[in-house]
Amino acid sequence: MLGFHRVTMNPEVMGGKPCIRGMRVTVGMIVEALAAGRTVADLPYLEEEDIREALAFAARLAQGHEIRLAS
Repeated sequence: MLGFHRVTMNPEVMGGKPCIRGMRVTVGMIVEALAAGRTVADLPYLEEEDIREALAFAARLAQGHEIRLAS
């Protein structure tokens, strides 16, 4: 099982939705932006690895896999 080190979930940040590194940027926001045609350059506050991990996290969810976040 993959561990996600950049995806965090905190009930006090964005209602507990999966976010990147505790920022107020959710995995869903990243996936939606990329699906709409935005590029990595359009998200300068994120590192390339943040985006890769957000996509991997979303893919695992879509496939119905259990997800473990780093503690």
